[in-house]
Amino acid sequence: MNDEQMKKDCVLILSGGMDSVTLLYDYQERIALAVSFDYGSNHNAREIPFARLHCQRLGIEHLVIPLQFMGQYFKSSLLEGADAIPEGHYADENMKSTVVPFRNGIMLSVAVGLAESRNLKFVMMANHGGDHTIYPDCRPEFVEAFSAAAQAGTYPGIQLLSPYTNITKADIARRGKALGIDYSETWSCYKGGDKHCGKCGTCVERREALAEAGIEDTTEYL
Repeated sequence: MNDEQMKKDCVLILSGGMDSVTLLYDYQERIALAVSFDYGSNHNAREIPFARLHCQRLGIEHLVIPLQFMGQYFKSSLLEGADAIPEGHYADENMKSTVVPFRNGIMLSVAVGLAESRNLKFVMMANHGGDHTIYPDCRPEFVEAFSAAAQAGTYPGIQLLSPYTNITKADIARRGKALGIDYSETWSCYKGGDKHCGKCGTCVERREALAEAGIEDTTEYL
């Protein structure tokens, strides 16, 4: 496959957080469409504008698809308001309450449908290794199984690409640093307030990753 054939063959799931924004810039030559999902979490309203901003900057089409039924019927502290979000590190047992059941599976299914509808070959997601292994639908075995299901369940054999699966968030931040990404133009905090709380699992992980990557943290924390 030549370089021309490789271009614009992917749908990217783009939240507006550090990881997916890095993937957007990293693979911009291949991304035909980026899609964000509004599923009723505390922080969707803070993330999605950043997703839109970066797509506009790169000239990549961006869709926002509502999945309100998840917030309506699923159980997760991420869907219950800022006060329900636990503080601490992802390694802590209480962080499991932030799992939104099968969130990635649902979003990936929609993205695969979009890819097939637009004659695109791949769907990309920015899951990574490390503390995120508390989320079953971020693990390597899920990625492998879902990709096999997508290939079997679509005529063109859509595949799932997740190039960050086996690297850490600090590794992603180093990649973003090399790409010149300003991480103040991303959102992480699960509480979704005016500023990052600095204490929830994703805020802690953000601070640690930026520090390890040698990036000045210009995030506004409470």
